[in-house]
Amino acid sequence: QVQLVESGGGLVQPGGSLRLSCAASGFTLDNYGIGWFRRVPGREREGVSCISFSDGVTQYADFAKGRFTISRDSGKDTVYLQMNSLKPEDTAVYYCARTHRPHMMASLIPYEYDYWGQGTQVTVSS
Repeated sequence: QVQLVESGGGLVQPGGSLRLSCAASGFTLDNYGIGWFRRVPGREREGVSCISFSDGVTQYADFAKGRFTISRDSGKDTVYLQMNSLKPEDTAVYYCARTHRPHMMASLIPYEYDYWGQGTQVTVSS
């Protein structure tokens, strides 16, 4: 049974940092890409970052470049999203998801993902 469980969200002041975790189970993490997405109420879900299978090629949305870092620990079956220099506009529910096919390059396009976690709330506020 494929499962993705996010954790690490919370309330942080502007300029602060959080590290989100996406714990994967039920499949071989190295065979699939993992993406991080976020959703603000009333807005479309948007891609944040992704990491491809095996070689770990990464992509970032423009707003995430230079501030967010995605990484994977295959031994722990976990993908991380380190978020630094957080801004109020980063406030959202953050989700991780798995690419719908193994051995495909990950992207920031939501419909290329099939399994999604339940999300973790990130609130950036003073």
